[in-house]
Amino acid sequence: MQEFKGKVAVVTGGASGIGRSLALRCAREGMKVVLADIQKDALDSTEKELKAAGASVLGVITDVSKPGDIEALAKKTLDTFGGVHLLFNNAGVQGGTNIWRSTLPDWQWVMGINLWGVIHGIHTFVPIMLKQPTDCYIVNTASTAGLVTGPSTTVYAVSKHAVVALSEVLFHQLAQRNANIGTSVLCPSLVNTKIVEAERNRPQELRNDPAEEQRRLASPLLKAQFEANRAMIQKAMSPDKVADIVFDAIRAKKFYILTDPDSIKIGVRRRMEDILEERNPTLGVRGSE
Repeated sequence: MQEFKGKVAVVTGGASGIGRSLALRCAREGMKVVLADIQKDALDSTEKELKAAGASVLGVITDVSKPGDIEALAKKTLDTFGGVHLLFNNAGVQGGTNIWRSTLPDWQWVMGINLWGVIHGIHTFVPIMLKQPTDCYIVNTASTAGLVTGPSTTVYAVSKHAVVALSEVLFHQLAQRNANIGTSVLCPSLVNTKIVEAERNRPQELRNDPAEEQRRLASPLLKAQFEANRAMIQKAMSPDKVADIVFDAIRAKKFYILTDPDSIKIGVRRRMEDILEERNPTLGVRGSE
């Protein structure tokens, strides 16, 4: 996709972080923008900001873990703008502790947003795009945590590895039928967002028992990890810079979008060598969004 002006973009998780910056960039490119997010106040604020800049914008409260919400999002998009050309399956959360202490609600929440949100987006929007006579594009947000592993990534890493695999298969299947849809997977390293505060948007039915959660979060190790992550994120790349990288990659039809390629390739190479040499896993790199 080379031309964006006048086309329609759908951005999940579009009210904050990387999603907000992608939406702002879409507007600057002259696109009509559909913002999908679960947080109403942030959604209203971003929608107002884009409209003030002269963009055509539609804000839709959306829980991407629910297929009905994504179907409703698609219908509202088509009813309002008549098509969809650029889809960012971007919504994401972070939660849980280590593998065995993460609760089933932790797994259900993180996998529901990070993986099933992408699945629902593809399942709903790809058939629409295939029927359109124009070039379309899909960007799925994964993470460098989807390319390498380490002891602190847990549920998040599992979800993001799945998104990378899903995106690779989607790329091959669309290419096999010579479809009009391009595909990329975004694997950012640390980005200055509020992802460590994602708990604010966890639905009530998937929240952990408050007393157990308080005991778990009282762990000195977890506290130290949380504060270290927060400190690194505050010094990390801006979401606006990520949006610039993404649009350059779309124009170049670049599948793997790495925001810090020099760093992450060290970890990827080490992981591939572990597999090829059939040796035990060694640590990758730190700094995954």
